[in-house]
Amino acid sequence: MVFLPTRRLFAAFANRAVFYAQHGDPTKVLNVLSYRSLPPPAKNTLNVRFLLAPINPADINVIQGVYPAKPEPRYDLVPSGLGSSETSVFVAGNEGLAQVAEVGEGVQGLKEGDWVIMTKPQVGTWCTGKNVGMDDVEKVPRVEGLSEVHAATMTVNPPSAYNMLQDYLRLEEGDWIIQNGANSAVGQAVIQIAASRGLKTLNFVRPRDNLQDLVNQLEDLGATKVLSYEAFSDISLRKEIKEWTGGKDIRLGLNCVGGPETTQMARLLGNDAHLVSYGAMSKQPLSLPTSLFIFKNLTCHGFWQSRWYKNSVRGDRVRIMQILANLMGQGKLKEPAHEIVTISPKDSDEEAGQKVRDVIAKAEGGRRGKKTLLRFDND
Repeated sequence: MVFLPTRRLFAAFANRAVFYAQHGDPTKVLNVLSYRSLPPPAKNTLNVRFLLAPINPADINVIQGVYPAKPEPRYDLVPSGLGSSETSVFVAGNEGLAQVAEVGEGVQGLKEGDWVIMTKPQVGTWCTGKNVGMDDVEKVPRVEGLSEVHAATMTVNPPSAYNMLQDYLRLEEGDWIIQNGANSAVGQAVIQIAASRGLKTLNFVRPRDNLQDLVNQLEDLGATKVLSYEAFSDISLRKEIKEWTGGKDIRLGLNCVGGPETTQMARLLGNDAHLVSYGAMSKQPLSLPTSLFIFKNLTCHGFWQSRWYKNSVRGDRVRIMQILANLMGQGKLKEPAHEIVTISPKDSDEEAGQKVRDVIAKAEGGRRGKKTLLRFDND
């Protein structure tokens, strides 16, 4: 792991932030502003510089105003205008990798140069730097082979996958799970973490022209079987699944899609199974036959990683981050396919804002297959 020098982190370059003054279409409401240098950190706080910050689907939903978690308004960025006490704004971004630049009195276990990730939701990570409370961050474990991209994307998707595989029933080596949206970031993490535990995965994805390429990609990550949703209409599917599993019931299903595809997937679950929903990408309601509850004793759950952080104790967060960092360092949990969009100091605020809006427009177009991360360059 390479830790960048922190001398002059908050000198010789302008702080920048991606912000919005009101909820709406991100391609219209997002802008960039330059703001004043950070003052020395107060007691029990630290100043951090963000190295990379992902653009996640939930970030777009937050900006649109349709997500339950909301960022706190900022009125301390500039003396007047947008971002001041005259007109507060919201700084976008929930996830990101930061480096400690300066520590305040009373901060323990952290020093300049340490990598940290945010455990408080919606802190506003799409910026060069900010002041945070020492309890709102977690130190990234020092593990050989852990990259910036790994660390920047380890707060949401990998722990979601890990917790859903861990929390609802005891899975033994050789057990099967079933999931839809298997090519999503969480789905790919599920495949890899399951493979590291010797679990088998039956994975469903949307039909597409390049389906075999996607099948190959997911199998390279450790997927056992990959099918498109069109397979649900194949009358031989149940027989094939029984052959694959050796007749063993599939007792854990993971759903991020909703709609009729999830109804069909739930029918493939065995007795005393658990269906865990963590997303609704189809934006369609989930309808399940009553017979699954009566005759198969199906149990349904909803999972939200933000709630897990809120309800967990620090020891649990440290333990999971160490487990995930070890998997990443060992090459068992790979970097997501990604691209990095750099905001250069040469870009004016207007040019930087247009660059961000263009990136969001592409992301909203869907089916890109890559995670986009923002980097504010100070060179």
